[in-house]
Amino acid sequence: MKRRRGVLHDRDIRDALRRRELVVEGLDPELVRPAAVSLRLGDQAFVLSPRGTVEADDPRTYPDLVERPVDASGRLVLRPREVLLARTRERVGLASTLSGLVDGTSDWARLGVTVVLAHQVSPGYGMPAGAPLTLEIVSHLGHDVLLRPGMRIANLLVLRGRRARRTYLDMPAHHSSPVWSVESRLADAESARSASNSPSRG
Repeated sequence: MKRRRGVLHDRDIRDALRRRELVVEGLDPELVRPAAVSLRLGDQAFVLSPRGTVEADDPRTYPDLVERPVDASGRLVLRPREVLLARTRERVGLASTLSGLVDGTSDWARLGVTVVLAHQVSPGYGMPAGAPLTLEIVSHLGHDVLLRPGMRIANLLVLRGRRARRTYLDMPAHHSSPVWSVESRLADAESARSASNSPSRG
């Protein structure tokens, strides 16, 4: 049966889940929304700790990743102007005919908190078992914000299109593993891209 292209609504989402075209391991069925799947905050997080000027093509200048454990009450503390990299509790996978957009919720925006700076989830991401998504969380307030793991933190909008000729798993330096990865691979990806575009020598 030919499936409708475009944004998946709740019935389409449940059908894609049954067919394993869409994988959301750990999904609470109540988090399937009219046109998205809500994702919850996991309990693992890191803070970007700058060491000075960052040169985008030099990993030696990248900020240190400092683990941010939960506090005595089980909360993640987000301090003013910090960039907190946190994983989703759910592990997500998309077939080669699906892509996704991740966005924060308006409830968090009304608290002065921006969730997710990198929105796109490419066809093939996390397949076949699902992989955590990394959330970039920033507070615009002048005081701490206490985040509770397990809270609804973002929405995944799922779209269906033609089958991708080249999936995310075929891209250099991809982040698509059941093991959570937070390090930037920008320099590796740019190096691989430059090498592939260089004329062959012989």
